[in-house]
Amino acid sequence: MLIDFFFTLKDAKIPVSIKEFLTLLEALQKNVIGASMDDFYYLARLTLVKDEAHFDKFDRAFAQYFKGVNAAFESNAAIPLDWLLKRMQRELSEEQKAQLEKFGYDKLMDRLNELLKEQKERHEGGSKWIGTGGTSPFGNGGTNPEGIRIGGKGGNRTAVKVWEARSYKDYDGERELGTRNIKVALRRLRKFAREGAEDELALDATIAATANNAGYLDIRMRPERKNRIKVLMLFDVGGSMDDHIERTEELFSAAKTEFKNMEFFYFHNCVYDTLWKNNRRRNAERFPTWDVLRKYPPDTKLIFVGDATMSPYEILQPGGSVEYNNEEAGSTWLARFTQAFPKFIWLNPEAEGLWQYRQSIGVMRQLMNNRMFPLSIDGLERGMRLLSK
Repeated sequence: MLIDFFFTLKDAKIPVSIKEFLTLLEALQKNVIGASMDDFYYLARLTLVKDEAHFDKFDRAFAQYFKGVNAAFESNAAIPLDWLLKRMQRELSEEQKAQLEKFGYDKLMDRLNELLKEQKERHEGGSKWIGTGGTSPFGNGGTNPEGIRIGGKGGNRTAVKVWEARSYKDYDGERELGTRNIKVALRRLRKFAREGAEDELALDATIAATANNAGYLDIRMRPERKNRIKVLMLFDVGGSMDDHIERTEELFSAAKTEFKNMEFFYFHNCVYDTLWKNNRRRNAERFPTWDVLRKYPPDTKLIFVGDATMSPYEILQPGGSVEYNNEEAGSTWLARFTQAFPKFIWLNPEAEGLWQYRQSIGVMRQLMNNRMFPLSIDGLERGMRLLSK
């Protein structure tokens, strides 16, 4: 019955497998959900979609496949009976099956067409006409278990419904970021381990130990599970980066939430011999770059964030900084960072399609061994995947 639905998802580039599809069919066979399209939507999404980034694609595919139900909402349209019978057959209770047998889908469709021709005005309540709040099988906001919703918003969630809300549209890898979906992408980098004092109950181990101890309680403890990834983020600020403040702030906020062992510093255009942590006091409170390089262990994940838009001279030549006369070229400091922290990437908020027109971006990509990614869902996921190897 749902094979075409499976292929619709495949056509939408959702990586759904045969095993997951069989899981959905098994859940339906075992009556995991009730007779509700709402429940079917959530069950299908739960069993078929592995990654939140595909939720919006799923919503669009779901709406595309079940769009035939919209014909039932239009007074002059033909009712798609074959769709109702073959693709929208629901799991009914015995009572509902008895009611359906009494009326039947054919009679239900015929009666709906008759009423559409007979009724000339709005109707509210009652059990005959198409309207709202009644017990007629037609309309919306009513209580008939076999209802066909005609306009309006379903009140009791018992009528056929098309899912077009697309609540997860910003999860699409080609769309702009938000703090929520940045967090989802950054989680790919997390690596958990149990270290430290044993202050958390190990339930499975306690059950096994108690069983092996003839039923006498044998409590086992374990260290708390913590994310042990260490992250160092270096943010470009000022100048052309002012155009990307909002997205960079979202990234910074999400990163601080996801990575408990995270340090950050600021630079302007390119890293030189000093960095800072407070932009208001950047001239008074600076940190020697050598100290930063020596402070953190080599397994620290290094993430540069900047648009890499500047004069190539600022990267390649001593004295190239627009703020002061730096003794060593920015490229020299970049090489020291990439040698000190072998796991590194550069996140660029500038649109990837413009990179080819920025000479400095080409220079920076070369210095970063092409480990530059756009600040998008897809770019973040690719970057996190590279860092986690």
